[in-house]
Amino acid sequence: MDLEDLGPKSVLVPPPLMPWREFANWIRMGEEHDIVWGWIRNDYIPSRKVGKHVMVNVALLTAQLLEQE
Repeated sequence: MDLEDLGPKSVLVPPPLMPWREFANWIRMGEEHDIVWGWIRNDYIPSRKVGKHVMVNVALLTAQLLEQE
């Protein structure tokens, strides 16, 4: 996916929950998915297990980041 493929809404309005690998791609971590998994394991970013899938709570992460500003 190139930046040209992304419209303004897809960049500005993330879903409230996102699979952790898709989140890693969304924040442009490239091949560094292990770093994102480490953030989840160390509770640096909020996550929730839904069935067998680990989802990043993007809505809560956004709220936490805005609160810190």
